[in-house]
Amino acid sequence: MRPKILVPQPIHEAGLRLLREVGDVEVIETDRMLNREELKAALARCEYFLSIGDLPLDADILDANPGLRGISAVAAHPDEWMDIEAATARGIPVTGLTRGPVINTTADLTIAFVLALAWRLMEADRWVREGRFRQEQSVHFMGRSLEGKTLGLVGLGQVARAVVRRARPLELSITYTKPTRLEPSEEEDLGVTWVASLDELLGRSDFVSLHAAYDESTHMLIGERELHLMKPTAYLINTARGRIVDEKALIAALRDRVIAGAGLDVYWGEPPVTYSPDVDPALFDLDNVLLTPHLGGQTEETLAELARLGAANLVALVNGERPASLVNPEAVDRGGARR
Repeated sequence: MRPKILVPQPIHEAGLRLLREVGDVEVIETDRMLNREELKAALARCEYFLSIGDLPLDADILDANPGLRGISAVAAHPDEWMDIEAATARGIPVTGLTRGPVINTTADLTIAFVLALAWRLMEADRWVREGRFRQEQSVHFMGRSLEGKTLGLVGLGQVARAVVRRARPLELSITYTKPTRLEPSEEEDLGVTWVASLDELLGRSDFVSLHAAYDESTHMLIGERELHLMKPTAYLINTARGRIVDEKALIAALRDRVIAGAGLDVYWGEPPVTYSPDVDPALFDLDNVLLTPHLGGQTEETLAELARLGAANLVALVNGERPASLVNPEAVDRGGARR
């Protein structure tokens, strides 16, 4: 009999085609994450599970199906939100992604935020739609030229480096801060300048872009004090994780014009902390913040690639093979991924 494969939300057809070659595929037609009870019910009726989004698969949820044979997580670091030890103890192999197709798209989105904020595009769009456009070259919409402005990067991982490659042609001065400084030759090759402290970077930058990993050390890294260190003409951009920023403090800073504005692709209440990534409605009333629904990887090309990579890993598990991206190879020895 063909194994049952469950996909908790619609994915690109490129991935579904691969899955249908090896099993009977159920796709749950929903535009949101499954809650805990829905997730348990879904796992109980499949043998293989394609995990998209930051679904918090813990021991209790995994126990909903003792016969689960494999999980393909469409993520580079599933251990950030999945209990890998619990999966291993139950003999459930878990795969991740060995390469990140969302790196370049997240960098593209970051630059889009820089341009949109500098040009006040969200305000300008509303102005025209409201029929208020009367005069060309009006001083009402004075934006900011990018040439010579400073882009400060908090963290310098793969996404931030991709941002650098895109920012240099815009003639931005690029600074970064991270615990370990790069070698001077690497800084020169990248075209970046190291700043010793976050406080200094915040005070110098016209655009502050967050690219740090989220953990205890970066929880609410940007709070009321840090926001007040920024220039009143500066913008904060977050395409990393919502809880790196104290969102209440940011809302107050935006409302009081402590900073000029912000671009947010991630929010306080996002998974895996919650099952419903609702945005604080207080942000909706602000005209100096640009809000996007976690778009970092949402291009057709990237979604197709993510679906293919995740599906290919699951196909390998179904076929009894050992994918290169297996997160817990010891689980296979406990009997997982066997037909």
